[in-house]
Amino acid sequence: MKFQTEKITKIEKIPYKGKVYNVTTESGNVIVNGILCSNSGGLGTPAHERVVAGMIHKAHMGVLFVDEIATLHPATQQELLTALQEGKYAITGQSERSAGAMVRTEPVPCNFILVAAGNYETIKHMHPALRSRIRGYGYEVYMDETIPDTPENRNKIAIFVAQEIEKDGKIPHFSKDAVDEIVEEARRRANRKGHLTLRLRDLGGLVRAAGDLAMEEKKKLVQPEHITKAKKIARTLEQQIADKFIERKKEYEVIRTKGIQVGRVNGLAVMGGGAAFSGIILPIEAEVTVGGKENKVVATGKLGEIAQEAIKNVTAIVKRYFGDDIKEKYDIYVQFLQTYEGVEGDSASIAVATGIISALKNVPVKQDYALTGSLSVRGEVLPVGGVTAKVEAAIEAGLKYVIVPKSNMKDIIIDSEKLKNINIIPVETISEVLEKALDWKRSIKILNKIKSYS
Repeated sequence: MKFQTEKITKIEKIPYKGKVYNVTTESGNVIVNGILCSNSGGLGTPAHERVVAGMIHKAHMGVLFVDEIATLHPATQQELLTALQEGKYAITGQSERSAGAMVRTEPVPCNFILVAAGNYETIKHMHPALRSRIRGYGYEVYMDETIPDTPENRNKIAIFVAQEIEKDGKIPHFSKDAVDEIVEEARRRANRKGHLTLRLRDLGGLVRAAGDLAMEEKKKLVQPEHITKAKKIARTLEQQIADKFIERKKEYEVIRTKGIQVGRVNGLAVMGGGAAFSGIILPIEAEVTVGGKENKVVATGKLGEIAQEAIKNVTAIVKRYFGDDIKEKYDIYVQFLQTYEGVEGDSASIAVATGIISALKNVPVKQDYALTGSLSVRGEVLPVGGVTAKVEAAIEAGLKYVIVPKSNMKDIIIDSEKLKNINIIPVETISEVLEKALDWKRSIKILNKIKSYS
């Protein structure tokens, strides 16, 4: 045997019966009962055998892929930058052959091409020098989240469904109608008219959930009804939270869907992002009082900077329609009721404007309406994101009407049966919003004045 030819430097005799002994050879081999077990990293073991090469060294003359690169520790990003710049980097550490000793080698070649991925919102966490090198010597590519809704791409979605079934290995195949239903869901999740989502991981989860339901029913094929059921049971955390949010708010009448009330509006918002968008009802209350020496706009409800600025911009609209500079004469209070998860963006602007004008002129708001839309200082209603999820939230809450920007109408992709439960009102200006959402029975003169400025 090979170990018999090596020079034995140390023999440890153990006082046990039978043939039991350990031998360490000059090269560091451990021999137990005459069997070569491992190399312990003895003094004769070269330094490069005492450590394990890292991925940057294994990728030498090849490609290194790093996912979620912005989540790497800053020190690690710095080391990656050094390796890219120098084309070599020392290996530091220990392996199972190092006998417990920490070793640092001479710089080892690691000339590789870096391909990295991450989310747009995490880029700010990247080491600035590392990102600068990527921009300077390479390319930054923003990946599309959707593809055009063409026959070719619909076929690709169908192929994806088949691949997911094959990968699972247990669920039954899909009928043509079921595949068409998955394609329709890809349209809805794209959140953009004429497109299909590329968030295939989420679609894959729906495929498997529908397949599991078909298996439970011992069906040979997955049918559209299985997909409908799967969407109810395989809801994201954001959607489940939104369901409970609406349920509890309706139970305690935080969300009101009937009657009229001055200064109170049902706004709309979304939780999550991308395919995880889930709409929620956002109750908003406004009050306007005669100001003191320091007239102010007060907004509460864990608002982000954009949301707070949007509220201040609403005062320009009020001045245009009524001639009053309410910032000089009044204190304005706007409260987003029980928004523990916070509010960001300006998609509640038309709801805020409606609430403030309602409180200022004592005109009640119809509580069976929900509103979403951004607002320019000239009174134009601008498009917002997540409009499909917001309309679905209004339907789930039992509201009868929802006001959305006219430019967002092409983005609403909802099952026709669901759409029968609500009236969608597209608008282009704040005057259209006010005409529809407020109860003008006793204030027709104010409405005519608003129309005259449109």
